[in-house]
Amino acid sequence: MSKFYITTPIFYVNAPPHLGHAYADIIADIIARYHRLRGDETFFLTGTDEHGAKVARAAEKAGVEIPKFVESVRENFRKLASVLNISNDDFIFTADEERHFPGAIKLWKKLEEAGDIYKGVYEGMYCVGHEAFITEKDLEDGKCPDHNEAPQIIKEENYFFRLSKYTEPLKKAVEFGELAILPKKRAHELSSLLEEGLRDISFSRPSKDISWGIPVPGDQTQTMYVWCDALANYISALGYGREDESKFQKFWPADVHLVGKDILRFHTAFWPAMLLSAGLPLPKTILVHGLVRVGGRKMSKTLGNVVDPFEIVKNYGADAFRYYLSREVGLFEDGEFTEEKFAAAYEGNLVKGVGNYVRRVSTMIESYFAGSLGEIGEERVAAVPLRKGSLDFLNIEKKSDSEIEFFSIPYFVNEILWKKYVEAFASYEVNRAADIAFGFLKELDSYVDDYKPFKLIETDKEKAEAVLWSLSYGALALAKMLYPFMPATSEEILKIYGVESFDQNSWKTFKVSKHAQLFPKKE
Repeated sequence: MSKFYITTPIFYVNAPPHLGHAYADIIADIIARYHRLRGDETFFLTGTDEHGAKVARAAEKAGVEIPKFVESVRENFRKLASVLNISNDDFIFTADEERHFPGAIKLWKKLEEAGDIYKGVYEGMYCVGHEAFITEKDLEDGKCPDHNEAPQIIKEENYFFRLSKYTEPLKKAVEFGELAILPKKRAHELSSLLEEGLRDISFSRPSKDISWGIPVPGDQTQTMYVWCDALANYISALGYGREDESKFQKFWPADVHLVGKDILRFHTAFWPAMLLSAGLPLPKTILVHGLVRVGGRKMSKTLGNVVDPFEIVKNYGADAFRYYLSREVGLFEDGEFTEEKFAAAYEGNLVKGVGNYVRRVSTMIESYFAGSLGEIGEERVAAVPLRKGSLDFLNIEKKSDSEIEFFSIPYFVNEILWKKYVEAFASYEVNRAADIAFGFLKELDSYVDDYKPFKLIETDKEKAEAVLWSLSYGALALAKMLYPFMPATSEEILKIYGVESFDQNSWKTFKVSKHAQLFPKKE
């Protein structure tokens, strides 16, 4: 059994969760569920970033004490994970003095021991919205384009981290594959940043300005800035800095940090440099997703285009929402969400697609064979193969127009289809994996049209049984491939066909049961 550790970014609690947070949760969950499906010992982490001036200001504006404010918003993020059927193994939050503080403090001390923390005076522009210092090139018409707000000019004494020291080590880590960044264009962005040369970064803020955070070890006049506080969550959740570090020893380094492109620099430069300074292994892959835009713009309360994921799930169900964000929104590019597009995808691919196929086949088995199909031999299954062209949607080059194009459904699933599905996940092409599953669904629908079991039953009952047995096997194969994306739907399909697991070896007999529509039609 291999280990697999995946994280989402921890979400900032200055405001309730929105579509972008749901997207990160869902994509990470899909990857985690896929690895569990393969038998990997998987640890999946998410959580909340709860310190900083912006949180304090949001609490003050709400007229609530900071601890109560962050707890309230935190619970909304927990609720979002629950509503979306997210299978995270842990939820870390940076205000947790018992679980998070020790890891952040130990990391700071390790950086100090390496000679990479020093005190200096910082003067520059500070974006309150980003909780980050920025430069002129980040501005448009003198304002932050994401928050439409001019930055503050700040001059103060801080601790600094010698980020500049790690320009060359990071170049080598990327060059030799020690740190993979996907997609490649995001790796190119880091390379451009490294070519310019990294600059040391402010690592603390005066406690008189930011008291809501972790005090700098040995200096109560300073509060840790976001880098050593928030980024440390990936190791503090595993027990780093606490008495029992066994989980850290087992799961670190992370196999995947899933992050948005807007926090690329922090995760591909700052965080790896800190790890190198502390003598810790680098994460294996930084997987960078695009933004989900609404009305062509990044979501913003100011712009009034924030989509409430709770409302979408209430109306359509979690699996439909998971489907849309994982297949209809590209992982590596910015995607667009509109309720019109969502409704069309729901009707076309879920109501008329998955739901209709499962109901159509199970209904025929109920009508023609009293709901039960016994085990049939390989010869009978091979006698009702998939039609020609079954390789087309997989983009496999056909050797010739010969018998090699004819496959029984079990053979096609186990020897061809599943391998392509695994290849897609191996390169984190989540959309491609979903496309493979729905491409197979299209083949199954064509298989029904080719053999017409509803007519065949009148002339050749034995052949009709073989066709419906093959279609049942196909339904379960579809359920297995859809499991990371739509887990509740997949588990319901297993129940409908009277099967207990996703192990293909157990798919020998089927006993279908009556069921409600998997995806009810919306008026």
